[in-house]
Amino acid sequence: MHCEAVGKRYGRGRWILRDVELSLAPGDVLAVLGANGSGKSTLLRILAGLARPTTGRRTGPVTARGAAVGYVPDRFTAPERLTAIAYLTHLGRIRGLPTATARTRAGRLLERLTLPDGPDAALRTLSKGNAQKVALAQALLVPPDLLVLDEPWSGLDASAHTALAGIVAETAAAGGAVVFTDHREALARTHATAVHTVAGGRVTRRADPAPGTPVPAAVVVLARPGGAAEADLPGALGLPEALDLPGALDLPGVLDLPGVLAAERRGAELHLRVDQSRTDAVLLAALRDHWSVRAVTRPEPRSEPRPEPRPATAPTPRTTAR
Repeated sequence: MHCEAVGKRYGRGRWILRDVELSLAPGDVLAVLGANGSGKSTLLRILAGLARPTTGRRTGPVTARGAAVGYVPDRFTAPERLTAIAYLTHLGRIRGLPTATARTRAGRLLERLTLPDGPDAALRTLSKGNAQKVALAQALLVPPDLLVLDEPWSGLDASAHTALAGIVAETAAAGGAVVFTDHREALARTHATAVHTVAGGRVTRRADPAPGTPVPAAVVVLARPGGAAEADLPGALGLPEALDLPGALDLPGVLDLPGVLAAERRGAELHLRVDQSRTDAVLLAALRDHWSVRAVTRPEPRSEPRPEPRPATAPTPRTTAR
């Protein structure tokens, strides 16, 4: 897919995007970073074909988009009277799937994303994080040639974070292209093959580490606040709910903290894997929410490998002229 000289503004207002040049090849995973209001969501809607650019090349501002496009908006709304499985089955039929196939695929996706109340949960009863799982499932009912995700990790619990990372990798491995936005630079660097920033209406590619380069991370261990019962943990953090999953703690507010890459519950402790550059900010947020810090483990600095010693060689005998 190619964007050529794409610009966007509404009416005679300011330019939201100007002269965007962007290319996506099969297997690419592109992360888009930028401040709120910078134009990230507008760019994604243009890439998904949901918004028309104001300017672009005469040959077509966006070309070779692909036949199947999956899109997850930053704000997901769905008919509240439907259940998750009924909604997804209906969307699958709209996209050309037989009813049985649509229902089967929907059920498997909801199971993979661990919808806690099951596929028959009414959409009106779902939290923001669980509604996000339904939004992800609808984008994946048909294997996408292009998968466009606007803040897809926002509000997801730990197990769904891992599932989404796998879905992104699998889509790229199958020859699809993926574009996503997120406010966490470390997460973008972890999952993307390229990172772009949006600022002042311009889209710029960043010179980031090579794909797969691990993000230097620290492990932060927090104790339960004031001996609160497990059911009271969300209230202690000012968060809406917790999901009782073995080995995982569903605290969207914790997982959404800038720099937090993963969270895991181990008995009475909460273990966070944190981008090393944001450790201090995460510790400050934890202390403000009355958590006790049990330990902070930073990665050991890498040591350069020592050169292998060369084998000793016998000295060359000297010849004496007579």
